[in-house]
Amino acid sequence: MADARPVSEILRDVAEFAVRSIPGADGAGVTLIQGFDDRPRIQAWAVTAAFVEEIDTIQYEDVDEGPCITCMQSRRPAVSGSLGSDRRWPRFGGRVARMGAHSALALPLIIGDHVIGAINSYAHSRDAFGEHAVELGSQFARAAAVSVHNAQLLAGARERTERLQRALASRAMIDQAIGIVRSRAGVSAEEAFERLTKISQNDNVKLHRVAEQLVEEAVQRARARRG
Repeated sequence: MADARPVSEILRDVAEFAVRSIPGADGAGVTLIQGFDDRPRIQAWAVTAAFVEEIDTIQYEDVDEGPCITCMQSRRPAVSGSLGSDRRWPRFGGRVARMGAHSALALPLIIGDHVIGAINSYAHSRDAFGEHAVELGSQFARAAAVSVHNAQLLAGARERTERLQRALASRAMIDQAIGIVRSRAGVSAEEAFERLTKISQNDNVKLHRVAEQLVEEAVQRARARRG
């Protein structure tokens, strides 16, 4: 799964593999977080079924408690075979049990010393996740964490490359605009840049847009002269 696809696609694959790989699971979801202070800040989210999305919405947005949050805090699997009577999550468990989901297995995604997210599996039956399911799920979570992390690194590298390319393109346009101002006004490069900056500030337009407009006007004038 650690290929060149977007992070969102990798998350969907991880969720689909999880629901097929973990014995007893009726649905699964994968959550990525940014930081982990008092509560997780959700960065990305993928689920295999609507009821999983509803359960995790309750967990993250309504009651701020549940197996996923616990597993990320403890860095250990969080398992429950009777959510309705689980004292660890009194507000979460009762609501989810009334939805017909009674078992949960949450597995942290850990890279080095950092928790980057979790895999959450749910089942309608009670006591669905035994020791074998926890063991298999934990092995899967370790491999999935690497795949997701690699996808994040690749996405970050692509974003930085795209930003650099945009910056280089903007710089080239600004340099052209400076050359046009110098040729028209007979000023230095520093003075030409100051004039462009002043226009940008006065018109509340980004500098690269000012430069782009000036270059386009110069091109149009040149074409008109040739015509």
